[in-house]
Amino acid sequence: MKASGLGWAVLLVLLGLVVNGKAEIYIVTVEGEPIISYKGGENGFEATAVESDEKLDTTSELVTSYASHLEKKHDMLLGMLFEHGSYKKLYSYKHLINGFSVHLSPQQAETLKRAPGVKSVERDWKVRKLTTHTPQFLGLPTGVWPAGGGFDRAGEDIVIGFVDSGIYPHHPSFAAHHDDPYGPVPKYRGKCEIDPDTKRDFCNGKIIGAQYFAEAAKAAGAFNPTIDFASPMDGDGHGSHTAAIAAGNNGIPVRLHGHEFGKASGMAPCARIAVYKAIYRLFGGFVADVVAAIDQAVHDGVDILSLSVGPNSPPTNTKTTFLNPFDATLLAAVKAGVFVAQAAGNGGPFPKTLVSYSPWIASVAAAIDDRRYKNHLNLGNGKALAGLGLSPSTHPNQTYTMVAANDVLLDSSATKFSPSDCQRPEVLNKKLVEGNILLCGYSFNFVVGTASIKKVSETAKALGAVGFVLAVENVSPGTKFDPVPVGIPGILITDVPKTMDLIDYYNVSTPRDWTGRVKSFKAIGSIGDGLMPILHKSAPEVALFSARGPNIRDFSFQDADLLKPDILAPGSLIWAAWSPNGTDEPNFVGEGFALISGTSMAAPHIAGIAALLKQKHPQWSPAAIKSALMTTSTKLDRAGRPLQAQQYSETEAMKLVPATPFDYGSGHVNPRAALDPGLIFDAGYEDYVGFLCTTPGIDIHEIKKYTNSPCNSTIGRPSNLNTPSITISHLVGTQTVTRTVTNVAEEETYVITARMHPSIAIETRPSAMTLRPGASRKFSVTLTTRSVTGSYCFGEITMKGSRGHKVTIPVVAMGHWR
Repeated sequence: MKASGLGWAVLLVLLGLVVNGKAEIYIVTVEGEPIISYKGGENGFEATAVESDEKLDTTSELVTSYASHLEKKHDMLLGMLFEHGSYKKLYSYKHLINGFSVHLSPQQAETLKRAPGVKSVERDWKVRKLTTHTPQFLGLPTGVWPAGGGFDRAGEDIVIGFVDSGIYPHHPSFAAHHDDPYGPVPKYRGKCEIDPDTKRDFCNGKIIGAQYFAEAAKAAGAFNPTIDFASPMDGDGHGSHTAAIAAGNNGIPVRLHGHEFGKASGMAPCARIAVYKAIYRLFGGFVADVVAAIDQAVHDGVDILSLSVGPNSPPTNTKTTFLNPFDATLLAAVKAGVFVAQAAGNGGPFPKTLVSYSPWIASVAAAIDDRRYKNHLNLGNGKALAGLGLSPSTHPNQTYTMVAANDVLLDSSATKFSPSDCQRPEVLNKKLVEGNILLCGYSFNFVVGTASIKKVSETAKALGAVGFVLAVENVSPGTKFDPVPVGIPGILITDVPKTMDLIDYYNVSTPRDWTGRVKSFKAIGSIGDGLMPILHKSAPEVALFSARGPNIRDFSFQDADLLKPDILAPGSLIWAAWSPNGTDEPNFVGEGFALISGTSMAAPHIAGIAALLKQKHPQWSPAAIKSALMTTSTKLDRAGRPLQAQQYSETEAMKLVPATPFDYGSGHVNPRAALDPGLIFDAGYEDYVGFLCTTPGIDIHEIKKYTNSPCNSTIGRPSNLNTPSITISHLVGTQTVTRTVTNVAEEETYVITARMHPSIAIETRPSAMTLRPGASRKFSVTLTTRSVTGSYCFGEITMKGSRGHKVTIPVVAMGHWR
C-alpha cells in the first residue's frame, strides 16, 4: 500500500502480539445490556435505553450510576477469576457494547471464555493506516454555504469526531478568531487534555475536545512517547489533514516554498472538531484503542464520526463482515444518532477490495477532481518530455547544461550510497553541479520511502544546481506518482519511454574518454512552470486506488445483497493542513500543508458535507442524511458524459473504462442537491438488526451477542432493507423488493421509471404517487431473470417530482437459473 504512494486507510490487520512471555490483548463482551440498550430489570437501576437515532443524555444520574455498575461487574469478574497483578484491564466498554479489553495470557483467555456470563473473547488485531480546491469543485461557496448563512456559519455548532492520528492544534486551519469567538456547545461533553510538554490546553473553541487512547498500544509495548506523543498531538500528519478537509477554517492560504497554491477550506468551516487519537505513526493502532475512542466520542455527544479506518482481516471468531467488533460498535453509534463516514479502502482497482461493509455506515470511494498538475522538460534536440513537477520554471529563454549524478561523483567509493538517488549532497562534486541541471534516477528507494523527492530538491539546492530531473527507468505495474511541491525547478519523468529519450539524448551529447569518464557536458535543457493546475472536464473519475465492490457478507468472500461503496467524493491530490511533526509522507516532513491521496481524504469530505445537512435538518437520522447524499448524487462528469473509472489495461498501464455502481455506489456527491432531496429512504436500528437476521450464514446467537436483540424481523430478505440502492446477488426467476420513501418537502407527485440491462426485466409499482409533507409511501420493484450472463447487470430507478425534485437509486443484480 505504501509502495503506491497513497494516503493511508487505517486497515485492521490480524496480529498475535506476544508480549511479556505470552500475554496478549483481548476484547471481551459480557451478558447484560450496555447503556444504549438497557431497558431496566437490574435491581436498583432504571432504564437508560434510547429510541433509535436519539441522543443519549450521558450526564444523567441514571446513566452514570448504571455505567459504574457495569464497570464494577467487569472488575469483579476479572478479580474472581485471576490473581491480582496477573492481568491488566485496559478499558471498560459501557456505552455501545458491554465489555472490556484486557491484557492477559492465552491460558487466562481460555478460562475467561468458559466463565459464566461471558459472551465472547476475541484477540485484538492490529491496525495500520489507509490514506484545496474541492469546495469550489463541489459548488459549496455559492450553492450550499449561503443557505447556512455563509461560510462563517457553515456547519455551526455541529461537532465532528475524528478517530485518527490526533491534531496539530496550532495550525491556522484550526485557529479560533478573537473578534468572533466560538461559544460553548452545551450538548458536547468531551474533555480537553493538556499538552504535557507545553502545559497548554489542546482546545480553543474550534477544537472542542481532544483525547488520546493508547492503553492497548502501551500494554503491547508498541507505544514510544517521544515520537507517538502521550497526548492528542499529531505525530503523523494524517489526523490534521482529515480534520482540515472536513472542518478546517475557510480561506487559509496554502503556502509552500514561497508559492501560494490557493486557499484551503473545510467542507463545513464553522463545524467544531473533536479529536480522538487512536492511531500512531509507526505501528498504526489496536482495535481495543479504536473501539474505546468511538465509545467515548459517542458518549461525549459528537454528531458525526469521520473514520479513515477499517478492518482488513477477519477477527478470530467472527465470520460475518457486518459483525466484527468494529462494525458492531458503529451500529450502536448509529443507534445513538451519530452519522458515520468511513473510507472504503485503497485496494482498488480490483473487485471485492472494500474494507467498509455495513449498511449503517456511509462507505466513501475516492474520485479524482478536475485539477491536474503537469510540467515538461525541454531538451536541446527540440523534444519536450512531459512529467510531473509542482515547481517554478528555470529562467525563461535560457537553457542549462545537464549533468548526471553518476558522472559527478567526488570519488568512485561513493557508488555504495546509490548516488543516482541524489539523497546525499556530500558524495557529489559541487563544482560540476553548480549552475547546471542535476539528473537523478528514481530507484526502488523512492518506492519504499527511504528516498524522497524533497531530499533530491534539497541536494540540488545545496550543490547550487538551477534545477533537477528525476527519471523513472523501470516501474512496477500500478506505481502511482503524485506531484510534489519543491522550491527549485524540478521535474519527475514517470513515463519510461520518455526517460529513454532523455538518456539517449544525454549519452549522444556527452563525449567520454576510453575509461568512460566525461570529457565535457554538452547536453542542455530547461524546465517548464508546473505551478499552475490544468482544469479537466473529464472530472470526476474514480481513482485507480479506490476500493471496489461487490460487497461481501463474510470472510469467505460470499457476495452480499447490499451495494458498497455508497458514494464517491474527492480523494486524489487533496491539499490540507499537515503537522510539522508528521512523518507519514517523507515529501512533506516539516511542512504546514500536504498534497495527498486516498479514500482517507474522501471520507472527511462526506463527514463535512453531512455536517451541513445536519445543521439544516437537525432532526434527520443518520440514514436520512446518507439517503439525501446518495439519491441526489451525479453519475455524469463535468462534460455531461457517464462517469469513468481508472483501471489497468492488459499491458498494466492505466486506462479509463465506464464506471459502475461497484466503483462509485450511487454516484459523485452533489452537496447543493443533497440539502433538498425531496424524498428520503429512512431506516433505524431495528431495520439493521432485521438485515442481519435475514443475511444467509449468520448465526442468530451471534447477532444476539453483538446487538442484544432477538431476531423477529419482518423484512424477509436482506435486499428489503430500506436503503437507497437495490442489490440482489443471486436472482433466480422473479423477485420483488419493497422500499418506503418519506417526503421531506412540500406536497409533490412523483413519476417512477426504471431501466435495467436487457438480460433482467424490471417493473415498478405504482408508476406514480403523491405524497403530502412528512408522509411515507411504499413502492415495489420486481426483477426477473431473462437470460444468464454470468456477470452483474446494472440499472436505476428514477423518481421525478412535479416540483423539480429528482431521486435516483442504483439497481444491481446477477441472474441465475437456479
